Amino acid sequence: MVTVAIVGVSGYGGGELARLLSRHPEARVAHVVSETYAGQPLKRAFRGLSGTPVGELVCQKSDAVRSALAADVVFLAQENGAAMRVAGEILDLGKRVIDLSADFRLRDIELYEKWYKLEHQSAELLIEGRAIYGLCELNRDYIQGAKLVANPGCYPTATILALAPLLSCGLISREGIVVDAKSGVSGAGRAKNDLDYKYAEANESVKAYGVGGVHRHVPEIEQELSAHAGPAPVRITFTPHLVPMTRGIHATCYGRLVTPATTTEQVLDALHQTYADAPFVVVREPGDYPATKDVSGSNFCHIAAKVDAHTGTVVLTSVIDNLVKGAAGQAIQNMNLMLGLPETAGLEGAGLWP
Repeated sequence: MVTVAIVGVSGYGGGELARLLSRHPEARVAHVVSETYAGQPLKRAFRGLSGTPVGELVCQKSDAVRSALAADVVFLAQENGAAMRVAGEILDLGKRVIDLSADFRLRDIELYEKWYKLEHQSAELLIEGRAIYGLCELNRDYIQGAKLVANPGCYPTATILALAPLLSCGLISREGIVVDAKSGVSGAGRAKNDLDYKYAEANESVKAYGVGGVHRHVPEIEQELSAHAGPAPVRITFTPHLVPMTRGIHATCYGRLVTPATTTEQVLDALHQTYADAPFVVVREPGDYPATKDVSGSNFCHIAAKVDAHTGTVVLTSVIDNLVKGAAGQAIQNMNLMLGLPETAGLEGAGLWP
C-alpha cells in the first residue's frame, strides 16, 4: 500500500485529491496539511468527505518536508512558489513528488520568472531535467519511474491533447493556431478573492480575461506544442473565458490545414492512432461534439474534430473537468505511472450525468 501526503489539502485541488484517493485501491492518505484548517478534521473543509476515513484525518500545520516523512508520495497543491522551496529536500528524503502548481512546468527558468514574477529557487531541478512534464498520454515513457512530476495546467491539458497529434503528423501549420477556451469558476481556486468570481457577478454572464496573449498558460501550451511540432516554435492566440458553471474546461481550437484537401476522417484517424492506448481520452464520432457535463467528475478528456473546407481550417473541441483531468485526477494518474500501478487505479469512474 502506497502512503500519500497532501500539502495544501483545503484548496479545491487538494480536496479533490482527497476525494479521489479515498477510493484508490493501492494508496492510503496518511497525512494532510492545511494552514487554514490545522487541528481540525478534513471533513470540516469538505463536508462531502464526512463518513470516510479520509474525512476524519486531522489537518496538520507541519511543513511539507516534515509531512513527507509519513508518506511515499507527496502531492504539493499549494500556490505557485511554494513547491520550488521544498521539492529538493523532499526528493533528498527518497520520496516522490507531484506538484500541482506551475513551479516545474516551464523548462526555461527565465520564462518562468517572466510570467510568474517569482525568482525560481530550485533551478537545478529544471537544469538537470529531473522535473518531468506530466501530461500522461503524451509523456508516459518519461513519467514512468520519475521522481518529480510537474502536473499540467487545466487549459494546457485540454488544448495540448487536442492539437499535439495534428502537429506531430504535420496535418496543421505551426502558425495561426487559435484557442478559444472556457472555464468554470472553480478554476480560479478556492482562495480567490476577486469580485469577478462572486455569484452575482459571474452568474448569467460570460467574460473574456487574459486577453492578448497574457494568460500564464500560454508559454506552457507553446512549450509542449513546440515539442511535438518539430524544430520551429509554435505560437498561439489564446483567449480564456469565465463562464457561470462550477466545473469544466471547453477548448475550441482552430488550426490551418497544411493540405487543404485533408478530411475530417483523416484528422480523426490521427487522433485515434495517438490515443489508441490512452484509457482516458475519448475521440468522438464525426458530428458528435462533447459538452463539459459529459466529463464532469471524471478523469476523461473528450475530443471532437471537423474540417472546415471553406477556410482550410480544422476545428477541434476538447472538454475536461478542470479539477480532475485538469488537476487532481491527472496527478493521481501520474502517481500510478510513476509507481508502476495500473494507470486507471482510483480513476475508473465515468462522468456524472445529468
